[in-house]
Amino acid sequence: MKNTDFTIRDPFILPFEGKYYLYGTTSNTSFSVYVSCDLENWSEPVTVFEASDNFKYKYNFWAPEVHYRNGSFYLFGSFKSDDLCRATQILKSDNPLGPFIPFTENAQTPECWECLDGTLYIDKKGVPFMVFCHEWLQVLNGEMCYARLSDDLSHFITEPKLMFKANDYPVVAPSNWHEQDGYVTDGPFMHRCKNGELLMIWSSNHYVGNVKKYCQIILKSDNSEIDGNWIYEGMLFEDDGGHGMLFKDFDGNLKLCLHQPNKLNEHLEIFNVSEKDGKLSIIK
Repeated sequence: MKNTDFTIRDPFILPFEGKYYLYGTTSNTSFSVYVSCDLENWSEPVTVFEASDNFKYKYNFWAPEVHYRNGSFYLFGSFKSDDLCRATQILKSDNPLGPFIPFTENAQTPECWECLDGTLYIDKKGVPFMVFCHEWLQVLNGEMCYARLSDDLSHFITEPKLMFKANDYPVVAPSNWHEQDGYVTDGPFMHRCKNGELLMIWSSNHYVGNVKKYCQIILKSDNSEIDGNWIYEGMLFEDDGGHGMLFKDFDGNLKLCLHQPNKLNEHLEIFNVSEKDGKLSIIK
């Protein structure tokens, strides 16, 4: 299958041992993976997680990311149930094809917070953190937060800390909800530049001319670490696509993948990215 042959949101690509593993939001109640050797031709989807009856969450299985750490694969997924707040819970497998299983009883994000889009960040000392969104549907002005994870990624060992709020940046346009203006934080992804600087890409709404579009925003930490102040660096993509991530192909080329458009028939798009002096731009 080609990129445009299947619908996917929130794509995440894991390069591993000569193959590219593509995860994303494709079903309300399960997660799947597509496999490619060239980023152009993809396998049929393989189910990597389907909830058992005793799994607490029942729907809105969103935005899976898979990270390889210490010989295991960890899937960060967002989940929801009628009686539980939306949460990010980490699943584990010994294979990128799964099956992934919960290895903790509870989600890692706070029980009383509506949270989503958790991503893994490893600092310069090898310490793991989760960066995640405190959802705008609960707080109206969406928040980006982080907490330190235990070394086995099973739980937070610090309380979450606020990084920024969506409307801290004037480029972010509101999303109307229940006749109130809300501001979206979606899809954080951390990127360490060759010069040592730390960037985050994330998504929200943004006016391009008079048209509101989903976009990919770049921020930079002023101290090159997760606890810095996050400075607006510009737009990486503003043509109604986002929830992206950065990866290197097997030739060492930096690439951005995201979904586009943001509503109906979303598909995978991959772009070559230039990084120079801590600045990112899409290669036209």
